[in-house]
Amino acid sequence: MTTLPDRCNVLLIGTGGREHALAWKLVQSRRLGTLWVQPDANAGILALGTPCPAPFTPRERFFLNSWLDRNDVHLVVVGPEVPLAEGIVDDLQAPGRRVFGPVKDAARLEFDKAFAKQVMRQANVPTADGRSFSNLEQAKAYVQARDVPMVVKAAGLCAGKGVTVCDDAAQAVAALDTCMRSRAFGDAGTTVVIEERLVGQEMSVLALVDGRTITVLDPCQDHKQVGEGDTGPNTGGMGSYCPTPLATEGIMESIGRDVLVPTVDALRRDGIEFRGVLYAGMMLTPGGPKVLEFNTRFGDPETQSIMPRLQGDLVEILWRTAGGELDAAEIDFDPRAACCVVVCSAGYPGAVTTGHAIHGIEDAERCGRAGEQVIVFHAGTAPGADGRPVTAGGRVLGVTALADSLQRARDLATEAAGRIRFTGAFFRRDIGHRVLPAAAAGRAVGAPNA
Repeated sequence: MTTLPDRCNVLLIGTGGREHALAWKLVQSRRLGTLWVQPDANAGILALGTPCPAPFTPRERFFLNSWLDRNDVHLVVVGPEVPLAEGIVDDLQAPGRRVFGPVKDAARLEFDKAFAKQVMRQANVPTADGRSFSNLEQAKAYVQARDVPMVVKAAGLCAGKGVTVCDDAAQAVAALDTCMRSRAFGDAGTTVVIEERLVGQEMSVLALVDGRTITVLDPCQDHKQVGEGDTGPNTGGMGSYCPTPLATEGIMESIGRDVLVPTVDALRRDGIEFRGVLYAGMMLTPGGPKVLEFNTRFGDPETQSIMPRLQGDLVEILWRTAGGELDAAEIDFDPRAACCVVVCSAGYPGAVTTGHAIHGIEDAERCGRAGEQVIVFHAGTAPGADGRPVTAGGRVLGVTALADSLQRARDLATEAAGRIRFTGAFFRRDIGHRVLPAAAAGRAVGAPNA
């Protein structure tokens, strides 16, 4: 058994908001030595870590491995889904070094939705009825014969944007053309999964898994659509909150018993040991919780709501998870509620312009009363020439507030987000509206700020 070093050197892979939240928590660890990060990471991550000069492309894994050996890196933490799908965990595992994240065969639960459906059927995991198609005409015939509300999903990785919710066959046919004929999602849309449309509230359930032990983190709810009241196209996520009151004791017991345990067991029967984060996107239907999809990493923007509430040493937690020792980790949660509001660039989720100076981050983090806290996580940012961060993507910042109630956390996050200024900035003001008595008053989508 490899012992956790007193000064554990860590490489964090990933450049976005999820990784900034992980970095923010990692640097609080008393066990952390040097935190290495990608040189193309956002401005918030670069402010916390040391850029790693090694190459990160799949073809250059030998050179990255050599660099890890020379710099005595003990733990590699993989944030995004694409490196997992490319098999980075398999490539970087070595004696004396642990890699947090699932191996490629286990990561198929996320990057191959057809495979995930097969695993769920074998394990009797409750999920939407559906079929997979690689032939466009056969897929069209299927939806036209049914002509009921359904969901069309690109089977591969689409950064949260490959799902179309359809009211009828005509909309489903249009979604199939977009995915399979126009190739809007590239190779990810070569195969599609067509499912019945489930009705209910959505909930994100993330669990740490070390192969056998499963530790369920406090559940979240995210908001995918760009407009208030859940209108407009899907995005990578406009905000999240944690915990959600939807997660009753009975529902969580059901998800653990009927979803998480059977899925991990089914993979193990096929010789696949899952280690990392198993993220179940759930729909709470009248017939009980059903799986919408699996992810195999921390969610974004859920991580921005989870990490500020997580109590425990993240270096030790991730180290033990990667090594099959999760049962010895100490994990608890701050009793306060967290709400994350994502501030975006004008035009998102479509084309955006970048390079705009960002103002007001420090002012935003000063919001709140005693016992409250605001943290601004960077997502699509880059260091500017004058040291001030500039916009570098569609989702720019995740403004997370901690307070004694969800209502107060949402109000505080919204107030803080309003203090941030860059050309074209907008955000939703109704995160949490599905469970709060009434959405906050305000504009449907925040108007551009100068």
